Amino acid sequence: MQKYATPKALNYLLKKRPPFSQLNQIHAKIITSTLSSNASLTDSLIHCYLHIDNLTTAKALFNHYPLPSPPTLIWNLMIRAYSKQQNSTEPFNLFNQMITLESPSFQVFPDKYTFTFVITSCAHQMSVVCGEFFHGMVKKNGFELDLYVGNSLVNLYAVFAKMDDACKMFDEMSERDVFSWTSLVTGYAKNGEMTKACERFLAMPVRNEVSWAVIISGFVGSGRYVEALKCFREMLSGDEHEVRPNEAVLFCALSACAHLGALDQGNWIHAYIDKNGILRGSNISTALINMYAKCARIDSAKRVFDEIRRPDVHNFTSLITGLSAHGLGMEALCVFNRMLAENIKPNEVTILGVLNGCSHSGLIEEGSFIFVNMEGYWGIEPKIEHYGCYIDLLARAGYLEKAFGVAKSMKMSPDIVIWRALLSACRVHRDVDLGEHIINHIKQLNTDGQNGGQVLLSNLYASLGRWERVAQVRKSMSQRENHLDIGCSWIEVYGVLHEFRVADKLHTQIVAIQEKLKEILERASLVGYVANTTQVSFDLSEEEKVQAVAWHSEKLATAFGMMTTVPGSIIRIVKNLRTCEDCHSALKAISKAYGREIIVRDRSRFHTFREGNCSCKDYW
Repeated sequence: MQKYATPKALNYLLKKRPPFSQLNQIHAKIITSTLSSNASLTDSLIHCYLHIDNLTTAKALFNHYPLPSPPTLIWNLMIRAYSKQQNSTEPFNLFNQMITLESPSFQVFPDKYTFTFVITSCAHQMSVVCGEFFHGMVKKNGFELDLYVGNSLVNLYAVFAKMDDACKMFDEMSERDVFSWTSLVTGYAKNGEMTKACERFLAMPVRNEVSWAVIISGFVGSGRYVEALKCFREMLSGDEHEVRPNEAVLFCALSACAHLGALDQGNWIHAYIDKNGILRGSNISTALINMYAKCARIDSAKRVFDEIRRPDVHNFTSLITGLSAHGLGMEALCVFNRMLAENIKPNEVTILGVLNGCSHSGLIEEGSFIFVNMEGYWGIEPKIEHYGCYIDLLARAGYLEKAFGVAKSMKMSPDIVIWRALLSACRVHRDVDLGEHIINHIKQLNTDGQNGGQVLLSNLYASLGRWERVAQVRKSMSQRENHLDIGCSWIEVYGVLHEFRVADKLHTQIVAIQEKLKEILERASLVGYVANTTQVSFDLSEEEKVQAVAWHSEKLATAFGMMTTVPGSIIRIVKNLRTCEDCHSALKAISKAYGREIIVRDRSRFHTFREGNCSCKDYW
């Protein structure tokens, strides 16, 4: 090291950005060679320590700078380094020190980079007030026309959903780049204004992989999964085909496939990843596991998991959640135990997944043990979702009073999901008295769960033929606003998604589909199917009741699948609500009558209908 003791030689070594051990040696040599007063070497050391994210040593060098003040470049480096940290006021403190520095022999002034970094810090620190203050200083110092300063301001206002201010700043910029446009699109997308986001996106002169990621994730975040996949295909086939999808784009596209049950498209994306040698990081692997599990290919989900060299908590959680949704509670528990054996700490979602698996498989002891000990063993305080799973576990198994007791003793107020679980269990176990008691309890609490609960109570009365009580409940419901989800099902045929709603009239082939459905139900009746009309309005004739349940969305989707797919192939359907009892029994009979396997993913789990039976064993 002796022959490298000159300032020029040491600077040469530092510009190579040496690793920490070598950097320490060089730093020690500078101190022992009495070169600490050399400003150029100090600048290089600060650069090096910031390069390895050692802010503590960099700040110490900055505070003991050999001149009255570091140059503007060094101030900017320090402000930028701290601006990347969350909940840090250091960028603002440094800026204040910079502009109030009193040194007649050495003055520094903020430049366009200073303002860019400090405004970026305002976005990270979630301080729009500070951002507006610095915007005023930008105008005062004449930097408002600078591209980078303008970009930071557009991004700032977009982060806080102040889109009028973001647009005004954008429109005033004399020069714009892809970052300017992308910030605006991001603001609209995160604010749920996808129409405006699309308008800006389509107007972009140039798009990069980040721009595409923003618009596709915006569609996924707003539940517009079909449009997300359409946008993904446009990215690959449009004029900008040279733009390759990054990890965020692939993750969002796979998530859209998962939500829609679009297996063909999910398979294609998987093949694209492998064909193009794209590294399967944790996010991509997790998305693939989730996609296959939600597309009813749990075998493929397991295969992806097994290909991961060192699975992390997200990989484990995705598989556990998938197994649980398929009613494979014991397998989910085995994967959970393997995770614990490998010293990987579960997170909130992991516990939720394994509790859900226990609930759908009737594993009372195992689920109760995990719920009771989740805080003590893994430091995870139960949230309302965990309580919901535990209450559902108890209620499904017939422990209704105990489940109701847990709901009443929760630390937080139960939501509609919990009341729905309790009242559904009351209907299954035909416990009218407890159902009425729960409804009265909800009324006393005056919660939003009352109306949704009354729908379930009405169904409970209807299933027992107590029509006078049904009339009372429905009259009460009609006196207040009633927002109910409309049943909707999706089926993918040869890569194209088709949507059906209850009593659908919009599909281009609806007449042929209805005729096919009549034929299917007649054939299903030959193997024992009888329409279950117990929950249909009592003021309809029996024929009208049968007709009402016949046009449920999953039945229409099944008929379309039978019309358009190869005999003997699997029919896969995704539904937004819980499958009703009539559709469940109808699909069992159809699978037997036609020798077809039908897989339905409803709001809570998968149902695989094969040879007249369902994988849920009628426990859902």
